[in-house]
Amino acid sequence: MSQDTTGGLIPFAIDLTFEEARRRAEVVAALGPHWDPAAELRDEEAAYALLYSGLDAEQQRTYDLLVAAGVLPDEGQGRAAAH
Repeated sequence: MSQDTTGGLIPFAIDLTFEEARRRAEVVAALGPHWDPAAELRDEEAAYALLYSGLDAEQQRTYDLLVAAGVLPDEGQGRAAAH
């Protein structure tokens, strides 16, 4: 007689690639038909520009140091995709 080495467990497998594709499709569907990713990116860029506008000289130096150190992304690096 053979001995059961599974401890009574039933094998279970799931295709994570399929599930990830399904999850992404559900996210896009939940965003709705009027979601415009290009407009969202433009709004993000405008908000970022506004956030760092009007800095005084000391704040600008600090900002420049943070950009040079790689803490903050540079203007041309595509901020939204970097985070």
